Order: sequence, then C-alpha cells, then structure tokens
Amino acid sequence: MKLEEQLLNRSGHKCELCQSADTVKLFEVLPQSGNDADNCIMICDTCRTQIERKAELDSNHWRGLAEVMWSEVPGIQVVTWRMLHRLKQESWAMESLDMMYLPDEVLDWAKATGDHENDAAVELHKDCNGNLLQNGDAVTLIKSLDVKGSTLNAKMGTVVKNIRLVPDNTEQIEGKIEGQLIVILTKYVRKQ
Repeated sequence: MKLEEQLLNRSGHKCELCQSADTVKLFEVLPQSGNDADNCIMICDTCRTQIERKAELDSNHWRGLAEVMWSEVPGIQVVTWRMLHRLKQESWAMESLDMMYLPDEVLDWAKATGDHENDAAVELHKDCNGNLLQNGDAVTLIKSLDVKGSTLNAKMGTVVKNIRLVPDNTEQIEGKIEGQLIVILTKYVRKQ
C-alpha cells in the first residue's frame, strides 16, 4: 500500500491536526531521513499555511491540539509540540505543553528545526487600512505619486489592477500604471 493511502486510512481522510474534512495532503515533518508513516502526516491547507508561516497564526484554529497531543504518531506529536510552543502566549496552549510528554528522541526531533522558537508574527502585505493584500488584487492610490526615473505622475484615485506582492518586502507591491510597471508602497494604497 502506498504511503499516502496508508496515511489517508489512518486519518480517516481528515486533517490529523484540526480534524477538518477539507481536502488533505501529505506533509513531511522535517528533518527526516526517509518518508514513512511515523514522520509524515495528512493536513489541510489551513494548517499547512500556518505551519509554514504563510498565514497569520489563528489560535482558535489550533484549540484541537489539546486532544491531538495524545496521538501516538511521532510526526503528529512533533508538529503539535511545535505549534503549542508557537501559541504558548495562550493559556490553553501552555497548559497543554505542561501536560505533554515526548520521548527524548521525539523531543530532539521537535526542537531540530527551531520552528517552535519565537513565532515572530508573519509579515503580511497590508494596505493603509490594515486590509490584507494578495497577488491579483486591485488597489486605489490614496496619494498622488511621482514615479522615480520617469515623467509619470500617478494621480490619487488611480486604480491599479492585478497587483503583485514584492516577496521580500511587505511594504511594497508592484503594479502597472499607464502600461509601466512600478513599485508602490503599501501605505499609499487602499484595497478595492
């Protein structure tokens, strides 16, 4: 039986962390030397994006970890321990950590990536009002902007469609104005 089929049977086609019935996919709990049923788990996209720090950590989503932490599957134990550590400012998560026991080799594995340490808030692209921006969104300029190295002046109220987020700088997006691709500071835009 293939590993993925084996894990789907084990999980009952549900996320092994939050028990969501949404589509689940195989997740390799790193570091590992080879894929097997002990170091791979089935998780939903919501869990995956938060584990990988691609979305803001939603403590309510993880409340089920207080039950999941009793799993005998090492991969589930490791991810649960890491997520509880990232949520330790929540009293329920701290209480769960106090009760959780991991064998030494599993605890070493859980600590190996450093994922559990100081969960600096995920930096996200946000507009002037704090609304989350995503690739493909349309925004309106809230200030007239002179474009450096060009005679172009982007007027206040200009709509910029199909923006692209600058991956390494949460304060910048890219968009086309009058056919010219420019970088725009997020503090000067409002999401439509």
